Amino acid sequence: MTSELAGWQARQPKGVRYGRVGALRQAFGAAQRWGYMGSNPMKAAGRNRQPAARTVRAFTRAEVDALAAELAPAYAPLPAFAAATGLRPGEWAALQRGDVDRRAGILNVRRSLSAGAIVELTKTEESHRQVPLTRRALDALGNLPPRLDTQLIFPAPNGGPMNLDNWRRRVWAPAVEASGIAKPARIYDLRATFASDALAAGVAIFELARVMGTSVGMIERHYGALLGGAVAGIAGRLDAFDAERDSASRGVWATTGPQLRGPA
Repeated sequence: MTSELAGWQARQPKGVRYGRVGALRQAFGAAQRWGYMGSNPMKAAGRNRQPAARTVRAFTRAEVDALAAELAPAYAPLPAFAAATGLRPGEWAALQRGDVDRRAGILNVRRSLSAGAIVELTKTEESHRQVPLTRRALDALGNLPPRLDTQLIFPAPNGGPMNLDNWRRRVWAPAVEASGIAKPARIYDLRATFASDALAAGVAIFELARVMGTSVGMIERHYGALLGGAVAGIAGRLDAFDAERDSASRGVWATTGPQLRGPA
């Protein structure tokens, strides 16, 4: 079986190979633990190497606005919203009005669009999470045309869940072409834009990972090229903190330290 599995692994497309092989390794691992198999043949078939990290493409504010200008009113706020929240396409496609808490400024991520159906996310720290809503995200939601026939925030024209593949081909791609922005310009790059802006603003990696529903390792792997600027900003923030602390210390010394007396 090992040689057959090695051949199957080699034939898998690069984009899905890692996930498929990993899933099969886990299934055989479970069978081994339960006593149905003496060993895991996928381990003997060779390492499951991770694919190369995808090139990060972060949109500028002008590019996001240019994309919005080419979209219909129902979707014009979407680029700004996705870039301001970092949600995956399947997550913002499944958002409902009840997921938004405007008073608290929080977005609850509870569902995702998968294979054309909306599914409830498991209540883990990574998937079932809260995302802070910035002013730009709230403004984007406020610019959506009202609809009474659906609870979805970004529905298909008929009110049901959108088909992301069709939307990417029929709506997003023409908007990219008409906007004149540099290519490639993928929908998923809106999530990378959020990560880029957050790191530039000094958001800690572990905080960013929690908000984006991923791990610190994945942030470092996919957005490692952006960490240089974030690290460079640490020195400035530490200098500012030291300056503030020194200023406070001098103030305390002036009020509580020894007083010099002049001649009587």
